[in-house]
Amino acid sequence: MQLQTIRFVRRGQLVSVGNVTPSRTLLEVLREDLAACGTKEGCGEGDCGACTVVVGEPEGGKLRYRAINSCIALASSVDGKALWTVEDLAADDGTLHPAQEAMVQCHGSQCGFCTPGFVMSLFGMYQNHVAHGRPITRELAQEELSGNLCRCTGYRPILDAAQAMASLPAARIDEAEVLALLGRHPRGGGDPKRSGKPWIPASAGMTLAQLLARRAAEPAAQVVAGTTDVGLWITKQHMQFPQVLDVTRCEELRRVERYENHLAIGAAVTLTAAFSALVEDRPQLKTFANRFAGLPVRNAGTLGGNVANGSPIGDSMPLLIALGAHVVLMSVHGHRDLPLEQFYTGYRENILAPDEILAWIKVPRPRVGELMRVYKISKRFDDDISAVCLAISMHLEDGVVAGVRIGAGGVAATPARAVQAEAALVGQPWNEAGARRAADALRAEFKPISDMRASAAYRSEVLGNLMHRFWLESQGARDINLEALAT
Repeated sequence: MQLQTIRFVRRGQLVSVGNVTPSRTLLEVLREDLAACGTKEGCGEGDCGACTVVVGEPEGGKLRYRAINSCIALASSVDGKALWTVEDLAADDGTLHPAQEAMVQCHGSQCGFCTPGFVMSLFGMYQNHVAHGRPITRELAQEELSGNLCRCTGYRPILDAAQAMASLPAARIDEAEVLALLGRHPRGGGDPKRSGKPWIPASAGMTLAQLLARRAAEPAAQVVAGTTDVGLWITKQHMQFPQVLDVTRCEELRRVERYENHLAIGAAVTLTAAFSALVEDRPQLKTFANRFAGLPVRNAGTLGGNVANGSPIGDSMPLLIALGAHVVLMSVHGHRDLPLEQFYTGYRENILAPDEILAWIKVPRPRVGELMRVYKISKRFDDDISAVCLAISMHLEDGVVAGVRIGAGGVAATPARAVQAEAALVGQPWNEAGARRAADALRAEFKPISDMRASAAYRSEVLGNLMHRFWLESQGARDINLEALAT
């Protein structure tokens, strides 16, 4: 089993933890090795937010702050980064950070168990917005606290606290000092080694060629990215991995590249960044993007990991299938480029060879006149898994369906393309009768199962209803969904 020494910056100092196994979670290291017990374990699956911490990474000469769930993050994921827990926010003289003081003044802590996680999400918001002079609106607070649950149901004072932070005395982080300790951006252009300061060299990463070579040499290693699903295998199924291969250490796969006809999204691009790029091209996807889990999951998870994992209830795949996305699979022997719907062979099974990785996701840019919608049906509006997900991309010419792609989730063993429903639409006038025929085809095309989220009959009925909703929205109807009520 590979043992690792991880190094990260905390409280302005370099922290080193040795003999870390590949399957050790960040929460375990914090509570058991560093006695940082303010970070709580609630659900153990990245769903409640009690374990939230904030990670800082160099980006463009500054620090980029991300709130993540420590219960499902591997401890090794913070190697070479900066870390803040709830114990790290108050000043040395005891003065509370605005994220903490606002919770006190607004009476945002009830039973208190979830409070450290909320405070850390507020701290992330403070650093990403208030510290840059940007106010926090009620809508932004609701969006960025979506990954934190309060069982006492007292969200109003917590939202009040988010908005109140900007009115409190400012708290600043010496980013230059943190960056110098990280060794990525030495203060004053000097070398921290020569000044006697401890530092983390920028050697934790690897090139794409090195990543592929390691995959060829270690085909049995568990490939990980944000571990938002692998983390559950560890915490819930008690799985252990002797070796892991972290694709997020490859800078080449952490990029979104824009070309004339498509976006190329690296497998290590976070869901937050990937959805941001997709929304830039298709603004109508913003609400759907915000509903993909909670912000800490989107900050840690990657689009490539979501696709490679291949859960039939994963939300990104129906969308990508509808958009005509391709995946690029790479190994030391070359690469393969294929439509996403051809990637899956069965329940959480795909065509990846033992020495291959999923490297890129190519998403076509929108065509003029594209009608695009994606619908997520779940029991809870925020931070929940879909019972049904349906994505439709349609192109009309003179009122006739010239082309259409439909992706569906939650209705089969794999994310699926609804080819029969597409055939019922192509070449036909886009009218209510055509939409009803397509709805009937959708209901007949899949044979979903019944489970804790929905019955098979419900899923089939909803599929057809969503096609009818798409028809209504294409005709200008807007007051037919929860999004309209929210605005």
